[in-house]
Formats: sequence, C-alpha cells, structure tokens
Amino acid sequence: MQATAYTYDSETRSGSVLLDDGTPLPFDAAAFDAGGLLLLRPGQRVRIDVTGEGDDRRIDLITLQTL
Repeated sequence: MQATAYTYDSETRSGSVLLDDGTPLPFDAAAFDAGGLLLLRPGQRVRIDVTGEGDDRRIDLITLQTL
C-alpha cells in the first residue's frame, strides 16, 4: 500500500502517514526501524505494510516508494 509521509519525529522515530483517501495512520519506531530508513520528510511517498482492520490497523513496515 502507498501513502504520503505526514509527520515524523526523529527523536522517537515515529510519526504518521496519510493514506491516499486522506486518512491519517500513525507508525511507531518498530515500523520505521523495520524499513531501514534513516530519515523521513513530510510529503515523501512511502510504501507501508499494514495489518489489522478499522481502528486496529497498524503499520508494520514503512519504506520509501521507489520506481
């Protein structure tokens, strides 16, 4: 699934993305670390792996979207 980085806190390595329908979805340090990223800037396109449904959705992996 693709999304757009919305917020990112480099101290906690957590933040949120906006799904393509405009829904915000938070991610934690574990998801950020799983993707091997060093930095994330708001507005960057990212690829995310999500588990769960509805209010139980969580991001397990966040990486940069590449062509």
